[in-house]
Amino acid sequence: MMKPKIAVSIGDLNGIGIEIALRSHEKISKLCKPIYCISEKMLKSAAKELKLDIPNDFTTIKVKGEHEIRPGVVTRKAGKYSFDSFMQAIKLADEKKVDAVCTLPINKESWNKANIKYKGHTEVLRDYFGKNAIMMLGCKKMFVGLFTEHIPLRKVAKKVEEKDLLKFLLDFHKNTKAKNIGVLGLNPHASDNGVLGEEEVQIFKAIKTANKELKENIFKGPLVPDTAFSPMSRKNYTYYVAMYHDQGLAPLKALYFDESINVSLNLPIIRTSVDHGTAFNIAYKNQKLNTKSYINAIKEAINLIKNK
Repeated sequence: MMKPKIAVSIGDLNGIGIEIALRSHEKISKLCKPIYCISEKMLKSAAKELKLDIPNDFTTIKVKGEHEIRPGVVTRKAGKYSFDSFMQAIKLADEKKVDAVCTLPINKESWNKANIKYKGHTEVLRDYFGKNAIMMLGCKKMFVGLFTEHIPLRKVAKKVEEKDLLKFLLDFHKNTKAKNIGVLGLNPHASDNGVLGEEEVQIFKAIKTANKELKENIFKGPLVPDTAFSPMSRKNYTYYVAMYHDQGLAPLKALYFDESINVSLNLPIIRTSVDHGTAFNIAYKNQKLNTKSYINAIKEAINLIKNK
């Protein structure tokens, strides 16, 4: 059986992404055929800076643009290059030249300096395919889908409306096939029946309508947010839906930081990613890196390819 082909966007070259790719290649190449979206010149430059050898079977596809690698520094050129690497990976997947995309970490400030209008990978995918991409993060022990992502906290409450949440819930179930999904409330104590807010009314209606359409009691809640991730609660749920970014990701990263990944759902392509940043503070310092998130992201991409 042929190994699946996975395009790897290289992330911000001033961060730890390229080192993770080089150090993990031997293990990754036993699972799939990775195609790294980076030019030979930039690859050699990074490898020289890291004092690492480039594996003989390290397959690359050229990304235009060159820049000086400045370890741990936010730069416009590095931001632009990481964006172009990602776009190259998307194109390969869209044209069916690879089976999936796996992304290494970008730096949002670098993208901003490069005048890139997006704040992250998911927004690019949403725009490129014209689909409502869903950001889900986690590992086999626990996954969290984010109803809202990179928006200011003060704007979250206005986004919690029955119609939009209902569509999200149905799409989330369609893509995960999960049979038991905990939906978090927005307010403390899930509002205590309206005492601490009214958003839970919208959440309850969306849950009720979703279960009715599915003809099954899939979604539970609104769950009280401060106990939803307790050991007892996690015995009941593997999949959660959080109303906003930190509500879901703070407990996830506290519990499973080293092994979590990012998966984009509801798209015509498969895309997984590491669930950590560029770690500028340790980039190119040859410190011991944890590659578990990257390896898990590749494994999940392969799993999704098999189950497609």
